This record gives sequence, C-alpha cells and structure tokens, in this order.
Amino acid sequence: MKKIALLLFTVLFFGCNSEDENSNATENMYFPPIGSSTWETKTVSSLGWNESQVQPLLDYLEEKHTKGFIVLQNGRIVLENYFNGHSATAATYWASAGKTLTATVSGIAEQEGYININNKVSDYLGTGWTSAPLAKENLITNKHLLTMTSGLDDTRGDDVSPANLQYIADAGTRWAYHNVYVKLQDVISQSTGQTWSAYFNAKLRDKIGMTGIWLPYQGLSVYSSNTRSMARFGLLALNEGKWENTQIVPANYMINATTTSQNINLAYGYLWWLNGKTSYHLPQTQYQFSGTLIPSAPSEMYCALGKNDQKIYVIPSRKIVIVRMGDAADGTNFALSDFDETLWQKINAVIN
Repeated sequence: MKKIALLLFTVLFFGCNSEDENSNATENMYFPPIGSSTWETKTVSSLGWNESQVQPLLDYLEEKHTKGFIVLQNGRIVLENYFNGHSATAATYWASAGKTLTATVSGIAEQEGYININNKVSDYLGTGWTSAPLAKENLITNKHLLTMTSGLDDTRGDDVSPANLQYIADAGTRWAYHNVYVKLQDVISQSTGQTWSAYFNAKLRDKIGMTGIWLPYQGLSVYSSNTRSMARFGLLALNEGKWENTQIVPANYMINATTTSQNINLAYGYLWWLNGKTSYHLPQTQYQFSGTLIPSAPSEMYCALGKNDQKIYVIPSRKIVIVRMGDAADGTNFALSDFDETLWQKINAVIN
C-alpha cells in the first residue's frame, strides 16, 4: 500500500459553519507562528475544489519521485503530503529555486542602504572579480546579476572564480542562465561586514520562521530545508515581502522582482521565472521559444524553479502557493521540464 501522508483537514470557522467562495475571498491571510509547528489548515471541500481529483494528483507526484508537496490557500495548508520515505522534518536542497532567496535578500540589503542594485559589482568586490577587460567588467551591475544579463560566458560550468568568468558580450545585451549570480552573496557580505549566511539568517530566514542551512555544492552554496520552510518563503513572496504586519522586503522591490526585468527573456524577473509571456528563454540555450512558459498554469503565475524539479509556484489572484520538492521527475533537468505542464494539468483538475 502506498504510504501517503494525506492530511485530515480541519474546517476554519469565520462566524459561520461553512465557507463559500465569497468568504474565501474576504478571509484574512494567515501566517504560521514563528518557532512553532502549528499551521492552520483548510479542507479541499471547503474551497469548492474537486476532491475526486486529489488522489490522481498525489499518485502522479509519488510516481514522479516527489518528496514533499504543499498547497497553501490564503496561507493555510490545504494539501501537505510526503512520499518515497520523506517526512515533514527531512531537508532537501532547493537547487536553483534558491536563487530567489538571494534576490530577496538583495532587496533587503538595498533597503538597509548597504547596496544599490544599479551600482557596478566592482564597487563592492573591487576590480578583477572577472577575467573580462576592465572596461567590460565595469559595465556589470548588481542588477545584471539579478537578471542573468552579465554578458559573461555561461558555457564554462559552475566555477565562478575570476579565471572562469570570461567576457562574451556587453552586460545587458545577452541573457544567459549563469551561476555568476552568487557573486551577489559576496557583494552583500562585503557591504554588510557579515557572512552571507549570518545576514540571510537574521534578515530573512529567522523573521519568517524558516529552518535550513546553506551547504557547499560544486563550488557554490545551495540552500537546504524542509518543505514547510519553502512554503513559508512562497507565502512571503505572495504577500509582496510582508509577513503578517512586518514589511521584510520592500513591496516595490518584490513587484519588480516578479515582473519582466529586461527585453531579452520576457519570462524572467530578478531570478524569478514568469509565466504568461509571449516568449521565453531556457538555461543552456540562446534560442527564443514562442509562447508561455507553462501553458496550463495561470498566466499571472511566477515561480522559483530548480534542478531536479524543485518548485515554488505563486498565483496571486487565487492567493495560492504550491511547493514541490524531490528528485527529478524524468531524468536530470536544470529548471523547467515537461513535468511542470503535466503537473499543472493535474493541479487544475483539483483547484478549478
């Protein structure tokens, strides 16, 4: 028998004994307490969703090597499931979905006056942080790192040492998925006088009750946490950087981060992927694809996507956050995969 941890959901009461679409629309946003495992829940039926399609969704997730899966609506857990020997307390790495953590902390550091995203990277790291000619290196700003438009050669692997960061085009003229974004962590560390992890923990992780640590991975650092911590971060993003009554990240920065950031890859913000655009680029290619990133998903959706199908999907109008952690659904992939499209067809069968 499949071991599926399907929640027995509780129904929340707001002055009445049932919830209809109107009450859901006016219901207050919920934020789980800091330092507590308590998290309010809602039933699929209370939302008017299709209960008969939940099990097919869960079966598909288990078949596709999922470890953890959470659906939030208005901050409350509607589905929370663990598969393939995983558990609520077990940690999984975010891979490139964690790029959005770096983008978010960059907004906090800018608000606190430590950095300006429009300033050149060499203002913080000094010259020679790349192997590009000085004039070309000085074109690269923090914003170019946030938008994947540094102009540095993306074909040389994960190594971000100066010798491996070589010029291929002027900053801002070429979009290429590149791990050079991690230099933003050095920028923040240098400007704040703190280690990256210390600043991250104090300014983001601990303020929203996440757990997790940064781990070394192929010369970089990747974040690892349990599934609920990823859901907490998705909830912060849904609320434009606000956690309950505290604005942790400037709202205008979060809006910019989840809006088209340049005119080359319309489906990319500040290390966030954007659905519903007329074209998009993917990692490891310069080809421009026509159409939207995930056709079956809401056009307004933005998402954090990582290697081996780590996912955070945010749908603002529905106040929904969906998290998937696990191993690659179908072989190794770097961000987007065919899994996203099929998964969204099955999610739609539940929520629509």
